[in-house]
Amino acid sequence: MIISVWRYSHLALAVSSFLFVLTASLTGIVLAFEPIQQEIKTQTFPVEETSTATLISNLKENYLEVFGVKVDAYQRVSVSVLTEDGEMAEFYVNPQTGENVGGLAQESSVFQFAHSLHRSLFLKTTGRFFVGLTSFLLFLISASGLILLLKRQQGFRKLFSKIIKENFFQYGHVYLGRLFLVPIIIISLSGVYLSLFQFNIIEHPVFNAEFDTEQISATPQLEIAEIPIFKNTPIAEVKSIEFPFSTEVNDYYVLQLQEGSFAVNQFTGEILDESLLPASEKIFNYSYNLHTGEGNLIWSFVLLLSCVSLLFFIYSGFKITFKRKAAKIKNKFKLKDCSHLILVGSETGSTLQFAVWFQQELQKKGIKAFVAQMNEFEVHQNLQQLIVFTATYGVGEPPTNATKFEAKLKETHFKNPIQYSVVGFGSFAYPDFCKFAYTTEQLLDEKQNANCFLSLHTINNKSTESFNRWLAQWGRLSEINLPKFEGEIETEKRKKVAYQVVRKTALISNHQSFLVELKSVKKQKLKSGDLLAVSPGKEHHDRLYSLGITSENTILLSVKLHENGICSNYLHDLNEGEILQASRLKNKAFYFPKRAKKVMMISTGTGIAPFLGMLAHNTKKIPLQLYWGARDRQAFAPYEPIITSALKENRLQDFIPVYSREDQQRYVQDQLAENATEIAETVKTGGVIMICGSVFMQQAVLALLSEICKNHQLKNLSDYQNRGQLLMDCY
Repeated sequence: MIISVWRYSHLALAVSSFLFVLTASLTGIVLAFEPIQQEIKTQTFPVEETSTATLISNLKENYLEVFGVKVDAYQRVSVSVLTEDGEMAEFYVNPQTGENVGGLAQESSVFQFAHSLHRSLFLKTTGRFFVGLTSFLLFLISASGLILLLKRQQGFRKLFSKIIKENFFQYGHVYLGRLFLVPIIIISLSGVYLSLFQFNIIEHPVFNAEFDTEQISATPQLEIAEIPIFKNTPIAEVKSIEFPFSTEVNDYYVLQLQEGSFAVNQFTGEILDESLLPASEKIFNYSYNLHTGEGNLIWSFVLLLSCVSLLFFIYSGFKITFKRKAAKIKNKFKLKDCSHLILVGSETGSTLQFAVWFQQELQKKGIKAFVAQMNEFEVHQNLQQLIVFTATYGVGEPPTNATKFEAKLKETHFKNPIQYSVVGFGSFAYPDFCKFAYTTEQLLDEKQNANCFLSLHTINNKSTESFNRWLAQWGRLSEINLPKFEGEIETEKRKKVAYQVVRKTALISNHQSFLVELKSVKKQKLKSGDLLAVSPGKEHHDRLYSLGITSENTILLSVKLHENGICSNYLHDLNEGEILQASRLKNKAFYFPKRAKKVMMISTGTGIAPFLGMLAHNTKKIPLQLYWGARDRQAFAPYEPIITSALKENRLQDFIPVYSREDQQRYVQDQLAENATEIAETVKTGGVIMICGSVFMQQAVLALLSEICKNHQLKNLSDYQNRGQLLMDCY
């Protein structure tokens, strides 16, 4: 509930302060260039090594009269003097010699305009109020954003762990957030603090030296070079110096340093009075420097990038919000007339596509189905079946549109018996994979008259194959024959390249798998682990295949022929020399780890394809083990030449096949369980485990690996995945 409050607060603040934050970020980008420009243009002098006494002595020698000195954030020393010509002048000087090195820098009209707009919106006092309020709102927005980010990434320790990419705007929002939300919080907080001084809520201290004038002495008179405070203070610590107006004993130097102000006897060097800076003024100085970037080139660049990222946050935030709203649910029938209720829990709206498709297919079969968000849950007397499609947010929290579901369900009483099914959407990259789906099923299980129709099914990374497996099970139990879900990927959205069939193996008796070897007509940089999107025509959706690159740099696909599989039949019917059109998708998250001490590969069936390519390019001969599961030894025939060659050339250390029809129904996970100690040692010493194949196999293997980690006192499996020691590409 608390996280939900943060979500709604974050969105409400962002919308309400949109124009002001937009103005602040645009002017902030312009103003960030000012300190960068000044740093680049500024002539530097060794102010850390030059004493204040040297500066004052040089100025007194070079000019008729000196009125004051200022040292700015860029360590430039400017003076106000009376020249030998009797004219007042202000310019920069070389502190070591006192020589004039140029006129004072004049602020350009662009920066003047940006300053006025940034500070007051050209509305003077009213504008300054709105600017201060905007800074405060920006602080709340960025702070709530950081809280949501930490919740999403599951704490500070995992802040920079892998981001699950749902779409470009979501990915950019999270990626830039973890880089620039803290700087934005600093910018906004410092802006709020500076505004307090604008309205005199906090006031700057005024130094008025107080001392007994009758006790001032002109003796013993010291040379400037001998006055301790001038002699021992480098110019880098000076903010300003006010010179005495006359040679009267009551006139004195006012030396303002970073730590405070001092009244100094011009003859004896005695400190007549001093006032150290209060904490409020020190914080003001820090806030001013942090807010403007003056004097720090690196921080100025951070401010610039933060303001640019703020623009992206505004744009991507609205895109994400509008995408959620755009994914509107359209129901043909009223809820009270429907026998099937499909509830959706989604943070970004991506789960909705599955629910809407499912509803449409049911309606084609004459079944009245209603789709609603989980927060809108309600029952009626005609309801027969409840299907819940839900994602998980953060550490097992409900998505935005499902936060009220638990409370509503507890208040609901099913007068008539209903059946329910829960489908969880998530990612194995998170340790709390589909946790809210498990919570939902448990809540429904506790309700009287609610009966489980089909046990919880979890789907990793919106896998269409995994969804279709659930669909097939649900269809068999319901006696409703639904088509396969093809997904959203259209072939025309990707750039296609021509590939020529080089070789193709024949089907082995009683087996439906074969190898296809392709050569790109156009030169391409491909790596084993990438994906090839193949479609037999414009009217069909792409089918993704994990590919391996052979030693001859050809593409190797391992394909299972399905009786009604459009794509697999298309590939099987191709002859050597024929051309097909396909698209390559990079899959960097599943590339072979070049620096691993050991790699353990786990696959079943056609999932072996990318591993075959990786074996071919293991030139460093990193120790490799390959576990592979199939029905029987005959299934190994297409891969045998590649595996045998890799073993002979020491590019593969061990090949461990598991045949379910020959080894008393043993599966890959059973063989892995027998080698648990070796697996634990591999993980502990920095080895990498790679998994490719069916999601069913993946789930079984992950459950086993989690148990191994627990039994051998290792860290959570998710920690090793975040370190890149667990790589997966399953379907």
